[in-house]
Amino acid sequence: MTTSTVTAAAPAPTPGKSAPDPARARLRRRVARWGFVAPAVVFMLLFFGYPLVRNVLMSFQHYTPKTFFTGEAPFNGTDNWSSVFQDVLFGKALWHTLVFTAGSLLGQFCIGLALAVFFTRRFPLNGVLRSLILLPWLVPMVVSGIVWRRILDQDTGVLNTFLGTLGLDGDTPWLTSPDMALLSVILVNIWIGIPFNMVILYGGLQEIPKELYEAAALDGAPAWRTFRSITLPLLKPVITVVLVLGFMSTVKILDLILALTDGGPADATQTLGTLTYQNSFVELDFGAGAVVGNVLILVSAVFAVFYLRANRTEGK
Repeated sequence: MTTSTVTAAAPAPTPGKSAPDPARARLRRRVARWGFVAPAVVFMLLFFGYPLVRNVLMSFQHYTPKTFFTGEAPFNGTDNWSSVFQDVLFGKALWHTLVFTAGSLLGQFCIGLALAVFFTRRFPLNGVLRSLILLPWLVPMVVSGIVWRRILDQDTGVLNTFLGTLGLDGDTPWLTSPDMALLSVILVNIWIGIPFNMVILYGGLQEIPKELYEAAALDGAPAWRTFRSITLPLLKPVITVVLVLGFMSTVKILDLILALTDGGPADATQTLGTLTYQNSFVELDFGAGAVVGNVLILVSAVFAVFYLRANRTEGK
């Protein structure tokens, strides 16, 4: 028997068509990538980059209401910076900002985590109660501030009236005493921020495998040991996100403090955010306001870098 081998001939190149150019293909891919990135870059430069640069330049200028008409803002070096740093109110505002931010984050996180763990259990009306807890987060902050200002009013507030019926001190100056005002503002901000912490942490808890808890129960591990050894380590990336985002939203709060105390009494609730507002729009010293604003941006930038480094460490 004779076996014949047939060799297929290579197809002849089609006339008029050339092989694709690798360099041109790479160029097209690069242009396509930049085409998707360009709108975001333009947006960031216009709405973040330009205002930031303009604010930095303004802090080195003698910028007054007259500048809006004449366009003249003479350069005055570091006069704005030195006047702000030498102001006693700046030191108080910086300290109040740190206390307000730390107290708010601690209260929001602890209560939010407790509620998130509580709602992981199945019980009747679970979904309804979680929806009701979201209400403080949905109400505009100015509205919440006005409502709480009425509640905490020393003479006609609901809280003092309720405390009086219980035989307790019903004449507490929640918002009018320099010793109580900052604590009251912190408590109100905790009430507003609990839903955000609860929702994010609840979502993180849902991602933890249930098998780990079942194995811990079989080993006889108590609830606290299970929480410390399983829940907290696996929830660490979510906790980092919650705390950093919570910091960046809390450190610059303005409307809530203005609605509750307007920075008073006796500057007891003055923060960097309210001081920026007071310098720029009350005293019309835009240079000093820009200086405080730059300090606030710098503080936020430090924690933004911390957030990015923490995420990079978690990704390794």
